[in-house]
Amino acid sequence: MIETFAYEALPSRVRFGRGTIKEVAVEVERLGAKRALVLTTPQQVAAGERLGALLGSALAGYFNDATMHTPVEVTQRALETLRETGADCVVALGGGSTTGLGKALALRTNVPQLVIPTTYAGSEMTPILGQTEAGRKTTIRSLDVLPETVLYDVELTLSLPPMLSATSGINAMAHAVEALYARDRNPIISLMAEDGIRTLSSALPILVHEPANIEARSNALYGAWLCGCCLGAVGMALHHKLCHTLGGSFDLPHAETHTVVLPHAVAYNAVAAPEAMAAISRALGAPDAAQGLYDLVRALGVPLSLARLGMPESGIETAADIAVENPYWNPRPVTRDGIRDLIAKAHAGERPRAAATEDEAA
Repeated sequence: MIETFAYEALPSRVRFGRGTIKEVAVEVERLGAKRALVLTTPQQVAAGERLGALLGSALAGYFNDATMHTPVEVTQRALETLRETGADCVVALGGGSTTGLGKALALRTNVPQLVIPTTYAGSEMTPILGQTEAGRKTTIRSLDVLPETVLYDVELTLSLPPMLSATSGINAMAHAVEALYARDRNPIISLMAEDGIRTLSSALPILVHEPANIEARSNALYGAWLCGCCLGAVGMALHHKLCHTLGGSFDLPHAETHTVVLPHAVAYNAVAAPEAMAAISRALGAPDAAQGLYDLVRALGVPLSLARLGMPESGIETAADIAVENPYWNPRPVTRDGIRDLIAKAHAGERPRAAATEDEAA
């Protein structure tokens, strides 16, 4: 039976296909802007310059220092560049780092954003901004940071290294997984979530062996878009809270942290969200949701443990303390002992147990 629900569509424009980056100047004009500041990471300077050439007279300048976890000090430097160049919009080219910087600038100045993703992060479809200051990452949710336009160009993902494709894809999948047991879930987003998991989990194993497979690239980018829509439409829970805690506190790589933690967060919540677990299992073609995710990550050949990402064992207790500091909704009650056990298993890279019964989880 379909329960009472609320569904709110987010006001953004999406163009999906091959070669869509060539329309960037047209899309900037559509935003009513005349001078665009191009945002990239230091590794994407050349790609940013090619984008600048496509913008032509609409190019105001470049800021090439976007950084993981959106440190506020980097945002402040970008804000100075925005003002010095007289830019009236930003064009963010890249993954979560550049998208996050564009959102941080929009929050402070209300400039319109055009995002051109080159990974599967999905944050371009959300009104969510995570920022890091003094070693703590905090998030806000506001339509003020939702990008107005997103250009998905499958050809831009062809150069994405296989391992980054894998971790970025699992990062995207995490959005759909938590959407399935979100407090404000609805049947529309649940359809998108299950299809996003199915599409990505089918495409990623192909991409780690055939990174130039255009069909798999198209499917992966489409799946990431679906998962990003899920993140933008409903609330998240334990998994995202933990990843923000671990990433911000120990400076761990964002996508890789999501990849390691996801199977363990799902195992923790399995007993309290049986319908979500059934949907995840269907999408993966696996008998158990958490173990199916773990086996997918292992098959992709990416790190399985927080230890491999550089988190010290001594950080397990600290992370558990931070994770329970501020209460937040989760389908299964969040306890300090339970979270400590989850983080310890993720640190060691253990295979999660199959879904427990309520009595076993208590």
